[in-house]
Amino acid sequence: MTELLAPAGNVEALDAAIGEGADAVYLGLKSFNARLRSSNFAWREFEAAVQSVHRQGKKIYVTVNTVCEEHETERLYRFLSYLNRIGPDGLIVQDFGVVRMCQEFFPNLQIHASTQMNVESAAAANELYRQGLSRVVLARELGLEEIKAVKESTKAEIEMFVHGALCVSESGLCLFSSFLGGKSANRGMCTQACRRYYTAETPGGDSQGYYFSPCDLQLIDHIPDLMKIGVDSFKIEGRMKSAEYVGAVTAAYRYVMDHWESDRKGAIAEGKRILSTDFARSKTDYWYGFDTEASGVESAGGKILNPNQAGGTGIYLGKINELRPATESEKASYLQAVKKPGSFVQNSYEDEVADPEIQMAVIKGGDYDPDAGDSIRLHRKDDTGRESHKVRVVSVEENGKRWIDVPNGFTRQDDIYLLQTKSMSKRYKRVLPQDLSRFRGQPAGEVLPILDLTPLKQNELSWFPEGLYIGVSTVADAHVVQSLHPVRVIIEFNNETEYDLLNKSGGEKPVLPYSKKMIIINLDPFLAEGRFNSMEQNLSRLIDLGYENFMVNNLAHINMLRGKNVHMIAGPYLYTFNRWAVSFLENEGIMAYQMPYENSEKNLTDTFTSTEEKSRVLLPVFAYPTLFRMRFKLPDDYDFTYFADKEGMVFKVNSTPDGSFVMPEAPFSIVDKMNSIASKGWKRLLVDFSKTKVQRGDMKDMLALMQGKASIDGASRFNWKDGFYNPEKMEAYKAMNEKQNQERGGKKSFGKKKSGPNKNGYRKK
Repeated sequence: MTELLAPAGNVEALDAAIGEGADAVYLGLKSFNARLRSSNFAWREFEAAVQSVHRQGKKIYVTVNTVCEEHETERLYRFLSYLNRIGPDGLIVQDFGVVRMCQEFFPNLQIHASTQMNVESAAAANELYRQGLSRVVLARELGLEEIKAVKESTKAEIEMFVHGALCVSESGLCLFSSFLGGKSANRGMCTQACRRYYTAETPGGDSQGYYFSPCDLQLIDHIPDLMKIGVDSFKIEGRMKSAEYVGAVTAAYRYVMDHWESDRKGAIAEGKRILSTDFARSKTDYWYGFDTEASGVESAGGKILNPNQAGGTGIYLGKINELRPATESEKASYLQAVKKPGSFVQNSYEDEVADPEIQMAVIKGGDYDPDAGDSIRLHRKDDTGRESHKVRVVSVEENGKRWIDVPNGFTRQDDIYLLQTKSMSKRYKRVLPQDLSRFRGQPAGEVLPILDLTPLKQNELSWFPEGLYIGVSTVADAHVVQSLHPVRVIIEFNNETEYDLLNKSGGEKPVLPYSKKMIIINLDPFLAEGRFNSMEQNLSRLIDLGYENFMVNNLAHINMLRGKNVHMIAGPYLYTFNRWAVSFLENEGIMAYQMPYENSEKNLTDTFTSTEEKSRVLLPVFAYPTLFRMRFKLPDDYDFTYFADKEGMVFKVNSTPDGSFVMPEAPFSIVDKMNSIASKGWKRLLVDFSKTKVQRGDMKDMLALMQGKASIDGASRFNWKDGFYNPEKMEAYKAMNEKQNQERGGKKSFGKKKSGPNKNGYRKK
């Protein structure tokens, strides 16, 4: 029987999900989950939720679906130990390090592969099942026949998204938000930069639109067919959505799942009627309805993208026009409203809301005035944050001006959207007990045992020499880069190079000016089931032709190449942000690794500490990193290559038979640090021209850069220097400033200016 799995971003949503018949819920705690901007659960709330949900015969899964840096591994170990004591029904994970740690210390924890782990084939699912994962959440870019083929060829349980917001990027492969400010999607801090308003350079002049803001997924029409093929769990997206949204969507899918066999047409019609209260974006079934994989690549973009569709969710209500602090009377009204029976804030929460963090706002620009009980969504004008909120207080002045409560932190000109009206709301039976005082568990102070990586055998990496590596996307570019004298050339295996590498070898004139031992074949990180058979055949042919070095970026690649007497490098999309993730890949027979593009120098050094360990790492020093990848060509009316955001940062997009790729116009570069980097033990350095056309003049420029005789205007360090954005350090910095202000009696300092924090919260020099 297929499970209906609903999101629980907060206690209210948990009540709604269980109240409308979800078989299971998934939720996050305050760390290590991919929705850090949702409310999430406190320790005692979570412990009570596990007990209460289990008493009702239902299941609860915990999201631990972010990558973890090396300095966080002990905290992760304590967190996993805590979860092991509490006993949820499964952990949804992305980081191989979490898997490895559970294998070593917590074998009783059930592990599910997050969609962020980029699983879209039976081969990848089987690789994870072999490692002990009981379930995989498939990538959302798959069609019905592909899902059926995966299900028929794996013993792993299959979970899939059926409703909610979509990422335009192939899941787990997006670096956009991270590139723009260290707020990584792989760390739960995505700023949804894809949904912003962009200006494109078209032949007819500048054109503006929400070019990469996708529609929302809705598969309610396909539920009967998906149940027939045996999908184990239907997942509703929405841990940042309101309880009303969660309740309505859960009710709709519950109804169809329970009634389609007796009346398929009527059940779907009723499900859609229930969903009519979903004031979200327009809907799409995305990869459904295509006869072939090629037709999907050709046409799916037209089903998911609409440049005229704003990135916001819900009905547009306008912008915040005025703000003022809430009066004591309004605060009292707010507290009274949230403490009503059935509300998520009741007796055990009084201390937490004694001084509610609200302000009062006037909204202008829309056609509806929100009322008490309505659910709204606030979007900061600079796209740095979004938050759902239920209106509790409405104050109307004699002149008719209406003030509503909104959360602190939002300012004038921030956008407001209507998610649900009070008339659509339902009151649900509370899942958690009223008194939570007896739930006192939380992570303890366990010490993580030291992990030693596997020592290298003699000459084990002789095929992976010191020196300069060059990455390219075409055979023609491989010829151009000869003047840099690389020790290895990394060539993408794509729609263009496939023909060159497979059909111009053998008795003909060699297609490449290098021996096959000097070539590393770089495999695409997205390998859908619909392309698996042809890829398997192509890999066999490449091996037969004498190619023996491969950069693997998907678990399916490992599955296909194991036992083939080839060398594998873990590419940048098999994320190795900690030693435990490295250990996981060691157990897969991989001993060499390219650094993920969004990694930092500090974390890289923390992960690989000895000279021998550093000899296993390929470190990129120059690249145009693919910021996000789409499994489709862009629609025909997307007649542009370059586009810019409101700050003037320019990006370029390539639309190819392999999909579409967005890159920065200015590269990531630490080429000027090459000598320093090499002196610290990193002897294998990568200059990556992938996804770009290489000109002969570029080689002279690169040589000048490498010799320290030139620089690149506008080049990015990505996260190399500052690391990921760290909200905890930012909060500590703010707290320190507030304390200093208080100590000065609130007086401003007019002396020498101090620089502000960078994205790690440290002061700049």
